[in-house]
Amino acid sequence: MNQPIAAPPLPAEATMTTPAEAPYIERGTAAFLRTNLAFLCAGIATFALLYCVQPLMPVFSAEFDVSPAASSLSLSLPTAAMAVCMLVASALSEAVGRKPVMLVSVFASSAITVACAFMPDWGSFLSLRMVQGILLSGLPAVAMAFIAEEVHPRSSGYAMGLYISGSALGGMLGRVITGLLMEWGGWRLAIGGIGGLGLLAAVIFWQCLPPSRHFKARPLALGGLAENFALHLRDGGLRWLFLEGFLLMGSFVTVYNYIGYRLLAPPYSLSHATVGLVFTVYLVGIGSSTFVGGLADRFGRRRLLWIVLVAMLGGLALMALQSLVAVIAGIAVVTFCFFGAHSLSSSWVGRRARVARAQASSLYLFCYYMGSSIVGVAGGLAWSAGGWSGVTWVVGGCLLLALVAGLRLARLQPVVAG
Repeated sequence: MNQPIAAPPLPAEATMTTPAEAPYIERGTAAFLRTNLAFLCAGIATFALLYCVQPLMPVFSAEFDVSPAASSLSLSLPTAAMAVCMLVASALSEAVGRKPVMLVSVFASSAITVACAFMPDWGSFLSLRMVQGILLSGLPAVAMAFIAEEVHPRSSGYAMGLYISGSALGGMLGRVITGLLMEWGGWRLAIGGIGGLGLLAAVIFWQCLPPSRHFKARPLALGGLAENFALHLRDGGLRWLFLEGFLLMGSFVTVYNYIGYRLLAPPYSLSHATVGLVFTVYLVGIGSSTFVGGLADRFGRRRLLWIVLVAMLGGLALMALQSLVAVIAGIAVVTFCFFGAHSLSSSWVGRRARVARAQASSLYLFCYYMGSSIVGVAGGLAWSAGGWSGVTWVVGGCLLLALVAGLRLARLQPVVAG
């Protein structure tokens, strides 16, 4: 099991030109536009498929007679499975190529989502969602590695921001469309409709993504994989970035997991469709990741990250107020700051890791999605114990720790200028 597995013949994407001769993809070129359209669609598919269950969690609680914390397993289980499997998926992409792994991931996970709509009970639904998380693992870490390898460093922050914009758009569409379809035809129609959207996005991704030019296939060796992970974990800066990902995603997902419960209940008593429309605040995340990513290319990540985290705490404070306007404004601020901070930290990982970037990205995303799973379930227990105040304490504690990590990163000596 620990013996290296012989790699197949190099895929066409790895043999069309040698890395030394190949130009990098730069902003302003046709290749840059195609690449970013492809990753926009991939981000839409991946995160619509993953997060479409969030507005349905109160429905699952009622229909399957489960607690809010148990209902959150519809998201926590696939994110945990995805986090673990990304560690292997990134290594697999080193052997067979970036694009093939990403294509299988997007197409197969979309088909599984359609199948989820037909599951008869809570146990089978959760089981299939876990399988979906395993399949989804093939895209996020590999996408980050593709951008780090193929896009010129002076354009990589902007490109990463655009990819994360696609993630934000996918998260928004998954929640908004699910809420509207739920109101119209029930949760099964909502889940199936999102699966169809994922299949359409997967086709566009397949057609638009250019082949790799700077990728060189390597034999799949588990021993080498462990060595790469250990190499990255010895880097103090990367460890802080991995912690940052855990805390950021844990905080953000917890807010969105339980805000539906709050808005459906008195004194707001909003409908499922209206709660779904509240999630259009995701649009500010689409703008923030690109905007903050562009600023990072100019001013440096360490100068921006801690400021964005302070603003995110301010958004959480707004959400503690009773006014519906203040709550929605707070959601918008938290969303804007989360995607901005994620754009900074994720692109920082790609810049700091000088070798085995796919493994560095997968470690960051492992921590990122484990934050979603662990803090997300903790938030459900806090909701059951203390309502929204309990959720606020959990999220606030995570964000304060994230701020400590951000201040530590601000003093970090760069490995690569930026």
